[in-house]
Amino acid sequence: MADNRWLLYAILAAVSAAVVSIFAKIGMEGIDSTLATTVRAAVMLVFLACVCTAGKLWDKLPTVRGWAVVMIALSGLAGATSWLFGFKALAVGGRVTQVAPIDKLSVPLAAMLAFFLLKDRPSALNWAGILLIAFGAYLTAIPRSAPQKPLAADQTSPVVKADHTPPR
Repeated sequence: MADNRWLLYAILAAVSAAVVSIFAKIGMEGIDSTLATTVRAAVMLVFLACVCTAGKLWDKLPTVRGWAVVMIALSGLAGATSWLFGFKALAVGGRVTQVAPIDKLSVPLAAMLAFFLLKDRPSALNWAGILLIAFGAYLTAIPRSAPQKPLAADQTSPVVKADHTPPR
């Protein structure tokens, strides 16, 4: 029987990630985005330290060494820069409905990097999904049209004659 727990964890990750931008946009009102990212990282550090303590994982820390330490550190730096840029995008006026999907361009980028660096070989159907994610991110970046202002009581639509008289 195939172990599909990865799917459950992936869905839980997506649900968790979905609220990150919402909480960030609301919480950063009037706060520097870099400071907000640092506070977020500190909260994550404390939370994850508690998770490791509850899981009795600290005694395994000596097994993390060599190349693994370098890759984990680089992953941490990449994650931190992603947060910095994502929070900055929200802070300078980006809408969550634009920033979050564009952030998800990480999916096709990761797929391409995995193809070349890790020799991952997605199926044609997988590539179609990856392309749809990229196209969806593009669509969210298109500026929305300016809302139409309602006509004042004394104005008429250019399509309707002001006196409503039938043509002769």
